[in-house]
Amino acid sequence: MKDYDILIEPKKGIKNFWKELFAYKELFLFLAWRDILVRYKQTIIGIAWSVLRPLLTMIVFTIVFGKIAKLPSEGIPYPILVFTAMLPWQFFSNTVSESGNSLISNSNMISKVYFPRIIIPTTSMIVSLIDFLISSVILLIIMMFYRFTPTIYVLFIPFLLILAIITSLGIGYLISALNVKYRDFRYVIPFLVQFGLYISPVGFSSSVIPEKWRLIYSLNPMVGVIDGFRWAIIGEKFQIYLPGFILSIGIGIIIFIIGFTFFRKTEREFADVI
Repeated sequence: MKDYDILIEPKKGIKNFWKELFAYKELFLFLAWRDILVRYKQTIIGIAWSVLRPLLTMIVFTIVFGKIAKLPSEGIPYPILVFTAMLPWQFFSNTVSESGNSLISNSNMISKVYFPRIIIPTTSMIVSLIDFLISSVILLIIMMFYRFTPTIYVLFIPFLLILAIITSLGIGYLISALNVKYRDFRYVIPFLVQFGLYISPVGFSSSVIPEKWRLIYSLNPMVGVIDGFRWAIIGEKFQIYLPGFILSIGIGIIIFIIGFTFFRKTEREFADVI
């Protein structure tokens, strides 16, 4: 009597990925809900952390860049200028940080049962989305305080949020896959997030960048995302640099394709290496 080994491998391609994700939708929702509960389970003030972090960062940036450095705000209250950037940045940084370490944190599950591994880093985005929605309420309160009325361009925010999701997940997929094989990548994640905060136009307007460098500066995909959010909320008072915005969109899409492709090529090894 012959023995047979059953080999289960992930199906390739974007089309098959969505089919698999739909087939495991219950697991996706369960893991997302678990991540939300774990995120605030053992914290003193719970979900208020999602408010305090961007709020305190906004205060620091307003004092440093607005009051001390006196950088131009294009006639916009500096707290609004900063907080409109904090919304997409917080979403990006949280997603990259959580998804980058997600496979290692769920190593027991990966080594015991098959399911599309990409579900794990993807659920990290759901927790970041909750924080995004909560912080959006704080932005509304700040705008009411300054009697600042948003424009009709806010209707573009869902599309800009999709761009932020694509960019953050692309980097998250890439780092999470690398983190399985090279564990020192867990030290790269906080450095990447911290470095990205300073080179992205969060505490200042991208208009302070000299014109000849703006296209190169836009190679950072978060420049286009942040500028897009500011334009959508602030309106025509904030002048968006269209060539740089288009370049950032292209870079974000390329990052997602690279991260997704690398993850799918390496995930068959996760159970053995982890």
